[in-house]
Amino acid sequence: MLVDSHCHLDFPDFGNDLDALVARARAAGIGRMVTISTRVARLDGLLAIAERYPDVFCTVGTHPHHAAEEPDVTTADLVARTRHPKVVGIGEAGLDYHYDCSPRDAQEAGFRRHIAAARETGLPLVIHTREADEDTTRILEEEMGKGAFPAVLHCYTGGRALALRAVELGLYVGFTGIVTFKKSDDLRAIAAALPADRILVETDAPYLAPGKFRGKRNEPAYVVEVAKSLAETRGVSFDELARQTTENFHRLFSRVPRRISAAA
Repeated sequence: MLVDSHCHLDFPDFGNDLDALVARARAAGIGRMVTISTRVARLDGLLAIAERYPDVFCTVGTHPHHAAEEPDVTTADLVARTRHPKVVGIGEAGLDYHYDCSPRDAQEAGFRRHIAAARETGLPLVIHTREADEDTTRILEEEMGKGAFPAVLHCYTGGRALALRAVELGLYVGFTGIVTFKKSDDLRAIAAALPADRILVETDAPYLAPGKFRGKRNEPAYVVEVAKSLAETRGVSFDELARQTTENFHRLFSRVPRRISAAA
């Protein structure tokens, strides 16, 4: 079994295709999917999807792109929304200095509120960081000093130093289809250097389809290609990579049941 630890099933790219998409994922051996929140205001839509499929779960949070849209979402608000059993994580939140869609101070303030929610609930924080390695490291170190919290650096594209420091701090690192791209040698080198018990696989669907499907809409079934690439990169069998990343996922996303009733 594999897990797609990060996708966006509520995005309009999927339209009315969800039943077929989930069926294709199941047929490909994808046992769990986590559809990630980008706006707290849209949580109801995510919950509707998660409630519809027994193998789909969700998070709650505000993407750094939208930090300025939801400045009044407090840590208490986030914590309250985790009471729903299908909410298994916080985020995605963090820093994006590539697009700077929200002011950097708003991104940082939101990031810290989400960290506090992860610390309080014990649920993992899904961290988005792009071209912000130095500030991400600084914030993680400062916040860990206030008390540990579980987290994953999703869709990793940063440098080696941040990845290694994050692991030292107890975080996980998630890899997407980017690891399959021909020009991703540096990223594959980072993936090869990380401890086996700290790696996750994901799609970030509908974005970042693996090289085999480049130019097409991404979907959870394609996480198989990410796992194949990582297995080759790390010199292990596909089955071992699948077993390890699934075990890692359940260790981090501990609210997700290891066994569920038959999928509808």
